[in-house]
Amino acid sequence: MDLVSLKAELRQELKLTPQLLQSMEILQMNSQELAEYLNRAAEENPLLEQEEAPELRQAYEEMCREAVRQGKRIGVMATLPTTLNPTKNTILRVAREMNRQVELVDALVDGGFGLDQEQFKALMSEYAGTIADKVDVILFAQGSMAYCEEYIHEKYGKVVLSSPRFGAAALKDALVKKGLM
Repeated sequence: MDLVSLKAELRQELKLTPQLLQSMEILQMNSQELAEYLNRAAEENPLLEQEEAPELRQAYEEMCREAVRQGKRIGVMATLPTTLNPTKNTILRVAREMNRQVELVDALVDGGFGLDQEQFKALMSEYAGTIADKVDVILFAQGSMAYCEEYIHEKYGKVVLSSPRFGAAALKDALVKKGLM
């Protein structure tokens, strides 16, 4: 007698397509890097039309100004050096414009990709702990870090800044100016 067997198998797989990789890269960019990326894309592809979005740059710069107002020693946290350096340059430029001296302390968060939110929050906390005693304020160079803002603030008692809050304020101002709010 032939026995019929049935085998069920469940497997989960994540394939990183080029589009998904590009999306992940874009999500890690700060406002300044995103603007530069979009400028390059518009130059390379004549079919793309680009509108200026000065509100994004202004929101990003306002976050940097607030960091300079909040303290002389500013910790800058990022997961990529390509985000860290432009952010530091913007802080230094804004500080010069405000006639203020600042000291910058880097925290390049290594190993942040592929983690779930709780693991990433723990990693951010670990790196924030390495700079907390050296800074007055911590600035997250990437908007994707924003959900850690309150946690880091409560744990280390430091002012923590991230761009989404400033972007939301800039968006509200733009909507009010256009009479949409």
